[in-house]
Amino acid sequence: MAIIFSERLEALRGLMRENGWDIVILTGSDPHASEYPAPRWKQVEWLSGFTGEAGDVVVTQDHAGLWTDTRYFIQANRQLAGTGFVLHKLRVPEQVPIPEWLASLGLDEPIIAVDGLCQTMDAVERLQEAVPSAQIVSVPDLLSSLWTDRPAIPSSPIITLGEDLAGESRETRINRLRKWLVLRGADAILISELDQIAWLLNVRGADIEYNPVVISYLLVTLDDVFWFVRKDAYEDPDSETAASFQELQADGVSIQDYDDILFTLASLRVEMDGIDKICIDPSSLNIALRDAIDDGDLLPEVLEVGSPVPLWKAVKNPVEVAGMREAHVEDSLVMEQFLFWLSRHVGSVNEWEAAREQGRLRAAVPGYRGDSFETISAYGPSAALPHYSTPATGSALLEPHGLYLVDSGGQYLFGTTDITRTVPLGPCTPLEREDYTLVLKGHIDLSMAVFPRGTAGCQIDALAREPLWRAKRNFGHGTGHGVGFFLCDHEGPQDIRQNFNATPLEPGMIVSIEPGIYREGMHGVRHENLVLVRPVGDNEFGSFLGFETLTLCHFDTSCLELSLLTADERAWLNAYNAHVCDVLSPRLPADVAAWLFEQTRPV
Repeated sequence: MAIIFSERLEALRGLMRENGWDIVILTGSDPHASEYPAPRWKQVEWLSGFTGEAGDVVVTQDHAGLWTDTRYFIQANRQLAGTGFVLHKLRVPEQVPIPEWLASLGLDEPIIAVDGLCQTMDAVERLQEAVPSAQIVSVPDLLSSLWTDRPAIPSSPIITLGEDLAGESRETRINRLRKWLVLRGADAILISELDQIAWLLNVRGADIEYNPVVISYLLVTLDDVFWFVRKDAYEDPDSETAASFQELQADGVSIQDYDDILFTLASLRVEMDGIDKICIDPSSLNIALRDAIDDGDLLPEVLEVGSPVPLWKAVKNPVEVAGMREAHVEDSLVMEQFLFWLSRHVGSVNEWEAAREQGRLRAAVPGYRGDSFETISAYGPSAALPHYSTPATGSALLEPHGLYLVDSGGQYLFGTTDITRTVPLGPCTPLEREDYTLVLKGHIDLSMAVFPRGTAGCQIDALAREPLWRAKRNFGHGTGHGVGFFLCDHEGPQDIRQNFNATPLEPGMIVSIEPGIYREGMHGVRHENLVLVRPVGDNEFGSFLGFETLTLCHFDTSCLELSLLTADERAWLNAYNAHVCDVLSPRLPADVAAWLFEQTRPV
């Protein structure tokens, strides 16, 4: 298989020679700066064979490198073998990011070709700053001449959410954005990130697997709203999408064709009266669209500024919070039934079969709209890969010893879930028990945190790591990420990780708490709940916040090293497990409820 990718690499080098390009850079993203692109834009995977969600490649005539982070090192080394690509490690002390690596080559006036649709303005600026003499050439759809069977741009059915689900109308959200424009003296804003568009318009689709978004662009002016979407793909006037379009148009949204965005941007001041200043977000807008604005005959003034929508979206309103609570109750009922089933089938099912059983249980929940990401069902050494992709054939048998890790989530009309449980399947080694307990200890310590309002996630990240650090252990991924409301499983601007991010945690935000530890060839441990940031009190020292745990699924206590837990940590664990049993038992089958009662006895 590796020979296919080495042949593709050589074909790209031939294209580079034909066009006089010294360097080609391809990202693992799409024209909308998405974390998870649709198949059409999986250029890194097509070229190199690397299937991880985070990876960029740089190709010269004598070197081909893939840059990815600690979650994918083991996977990348396996998948890149024999392809001609070399792994470059990120999020490690000795990292050399792409711009710095290019600068180290010492090339004089190199020509760097990038896919302009999939490179953000900020990314190109960093390249230019690192190599000032470089000529950076934007080549939209750079690989199309080589990738002859490239998938089309997707178009899935589009639905709308009412205020009963979203808690706010699209008119209210658009008017909020217009007020923001007025305060900046601007006439319009161009938004390209898909979850922002879905939130503003209260629309959902399925153009990207696991992410209920619609491939589109949105242009909002003080008077109009223009949604650039693949309207030509929806021809049935009686379809759900047609009804959604009619509803949007009745609310003043003009439906435009997706491919017309470049022409529209090039003629902003000609075709659209009154657009003299437009806001764009350089962190997400691709350079092909920025070039289109610059190519116009009458250029509007461009204000480069971060979009306010991510922060608005991250702070859930009361209706969204209620929906997320409901989603977690429903999802936790699924999890407990799955874990009960698992306890009865250890030794007779494999990783893939376990994942399918969990999916079957979720699909039976009313309002279920698919998984929120690909289920990670990993036993023993498989769990040492933080983003293990469970194979349909040849996956490991779940044997009656050691640790099994399952990381999964659901998309529901009323919310999004994400949960990880590491489950002892039988006797565990002393090291497995110790790792299991230390990770849970870190999870509990952060869950119990109380902090002043204005605190950023990076300022409390160490609470989850300190038990591991004290034992001279660590994990390479972030401790927590934001989660959308029936939207993307990963959302910002908030997070909990070591990297500096000044965004404070605010009441109404939902984040994960998921410390872990991974030992290559041995085992992996991760314990994850979603939590809601909430006020916990005011006094003369200020306003204080804490977390309400939304996930309701017990932690297995059978392999704990209790000596490693403090009295407060044991009290938290016992109270949490008891709460899970109290809330879920009345709605579980009798045999599952009886089993859960035994599983949640205090330690």
